[in-house]
Amino acid sequence: MKIGYYPGCSLTGSSREYNESVVALAKALEIELVEIKDWNCCGATAAHVMNEELSLSLPARIMAIAEEQGLTEVVVPCAACYNRLKMTQHELEDDGKRGRVAEILKMPYHGSLKIINVLQMLETYGAENIKARVISPFAHKVACYYGCLLVRPHSILQFDRVEDPQSMDSLIRVIGGNSMDWAFKTECCGAGFSVSRTDLVAKLSGNILKDASDRGAEALIVACPMCQSNLDMRRGAINKTLAQPIDIPVIYITQAIGLALGIGANELGLKRHFVNVEL
Repeated sequence: MKIGYYPGCSLTGSSREYNESVVALAKALEIELVEIKDWNCCGATAAHVMNEELSLSLPARIMAIAEEQGLTEVVVPCAACYNRLKMTQHELEDDGKRGRVAEILKMPYHGSLKIINVLQMLETYGAENIKARVISPFAHKVACYYGCLLVRPHSILQFDRVEDPQSMDSLIRVIGGNSMDWAFKTECCGAGFSVSRTDLVAKLSGNILKDASDRGAEALIVACPMCQSNLDMRRGAINKTLAQPIDIPVIYITQAIGLALGIGANELGLKRHFVNVEL
């Protein structure tokens, strides 16, 4: 199986471990990832509130290059990037906007590309393969955290249930894990305020971690580098806000599945986390 791949900025920088785990897992599942050539930043999280043409042109260029490259389907692991590409596709259904963006890019954009997130890739191309290859069941009680951008707005993304999504939970059960019911699976972690308003991130992310911890979660499972960064890197500020230590790790769904398939911790990037991963 061959599929296009857009890693985006986070996966080549602050969230290298996510990229490492996606690539390692795809290899184990015999999925060939074809990286989009000369890709650029998609504009998340600020471009769409600053300049409409910029916010459309950045994702459109990525998709136009993928089309030119002959790709028909592209997996986008970062939830923010996935959201921006899908939203741009929707916006560029307008002929006027699409024509203006094509002028800016000086290249055609047809809107023919299928954009999927990492959960859709695993569900569509890997679920049965994953189950057959489990050698070390992921026997842990976990809280699957989806955040804002994987499921909203539902009218455009049309992925999973808005308030109680289940796709990540289903994958956890496939590898032998116990995915629990909890109250904060789609609440905001503070998103792009990690630097400018760390106090808000500490409060919002603290609520998420406390609910998961109070219900006995051994780890949070995520599919967004921004969420992972806020919940992991800002743990010091979170614990100070909560006035109590919470030490449960925050790992990517690809890392959890990788562990179940016997992929090594170093290959999955598990040594890069701020909160130690001991599962």
